[in-house]
Parts: sequence; structure tokens; C-alpha cells
Amino acid sequence: MRTDPLFQTVTSEVRSTRTVSLSFNDQALEVPAGISVAAALLMSGINRFRATPVSESPRAPYCMMGVCFECLVDIDGVPNRQSCLIEVAEGMRIRSQEGARDLIIQADNVQTAIEQTVEVQS
Repeated sequence: MRTDPLFQTVTSEVRSTRTVSLSFNDQALEVPAGISVAAALLMSGINRFRATPVSESPRAPYCMMGVCFECLVDIDGVPNRQSCLIEVAEGMRIRSQEGARDLIIQADNVQTAIEQTVEVQS
């Protein structure tokens, strides 16, 4: 009778001993490298990522796969980022998203956002 595990550990899912420093609403955090921003914030005890535009109800990640948009945050000056799809990076500045956001963003932050998205999709 077979007793070997039926599943193999995905290399990217193995806990890393490396950590990265980032901040959420100016609060310094030390989190494991290689995880999503949403996972890092949740494991750091953050349970409010944004507020809805109309009722200002608190929101936090729900699906953790980019479908629900409940995890929107501002990352390095770029609003409306899905934190469940972005991997943590050293020195990242994350802010909660309060209410509706404009689509006007700083041009120098756009390239960083594009590079981060491309890295995750690769």
C-alpha cells in the first residue's frame, strides 16, 4: 500500500527564513519574503485594508486570488493595487485606501507598478 504523500510541496510556498521590511500606514513591519502583501498584512494583525466609498465600511481580503477587489491598497503611491496579487518587496510603503480613489497617479510610480505586476505574472 502506498504511503508516500500524494502532493508535493510547491517550492515557492515553503516558508522562507528571509524577511523584508515594509510599512503599513507608517507602521514598520517585518514579514517573510516571498508572500503576497495581503498575506503579510493579515499575518501582522492588520484586519482593515480599506473603506468603502459610500458607507466607509471596513474591508479586508476575501478571496485572496484577485477576484473580489476587497484587498485594494495604495502601494508606493499607486492606488487601487490588489494586495493579494503583489509580492512583498523591501522598503514597500503600503497605505490603506480610504473611500473612492482618483485614477490620477504619479508617473514615476507607474513603472514600478507595471514591473511588480509583470514579476507576479511570470
